[in-house]
Amino acid sequence: MRQIVLDTETTGLRTEDGNRIIEIGCIELIDRKFTGKRYHQYINPQRESEEGALAVHGITSQFLQNKPLFKEIAEEFTAFIAGAELVIHNAAFDIGFINYELRLLNHKWKVVTDHCHIVDSLALAKQLHVGQRNSLDALCKRYFIDNSHRELHGALLDAHLLAQVYLAMTGGQGSLFEELTTEKPLQEVERVAISVPHVSRNLRVLKASPEELMVHQEQLEGIAKRANCLWLKEEFS
Repeated sequence: MRQIVLDTETTGLRTEDGNRIIEIGCIELIDRKFTGKRYHQYINPQRESEEGALAVHGITSQFLQNKPLFKEIAEEFTAFIAGAELVIHNAAFDIGFINYELRLLNHKWKVVTDHCHIVDSLALAKQLHVGQRNSLDALCKRYFIDNSHRELHGALLDAHLLAQVYLAMTGGQGSLFEELTTEKPLQEVERVAISVPHVSRNLRVLKASPEELMVHQEQLEGIAKRANCLWLKEEFS
């Protein structure tokens, strides 16, 4: 499966006010693995950013003056995302702006959804974490993804962070850390003894290879850098 994790920055919140895209960032995943391929482009919107938007992304009109227009990068961009599943946080916003830019050009792509399947990671997060904050920053904290270098929004940086969040959120790992993200101290979490009936079976035991044990150790050490890793203490203390 080819997935593109995508983010944009814009001059404002509403296309109805003539706002435009000023930055696109895309990260490619194939079979849920980073390929190293990416698409990143700043775009001259030929207008000023609204004050609120400028405070979020910090991308000035002076910086964008010598950047290409959307019509100059449209073919390259649409070729990069063609046929992929797009993973976008609050997808309606980004897709709305991309479709707006394509309509202005009378591009052969009328709407992105004719060529790509869309996954809204915000809608997914709301289903998994009902009643909780599900901004990208909140999800990074919940899944122990380092976003300390994110002072301002940037399309490529946010796409990379979202790719990590999406993989964690859809890989069944979120439940491992759910208790650690609450205000209740870990030692106060109620422990329930579960009685498992003994079943006599002839089970085949598959032992981990040295390579698998090494990867396991690296995963535990990575967790330990971000949080208190109980598994590491139990196995290697």
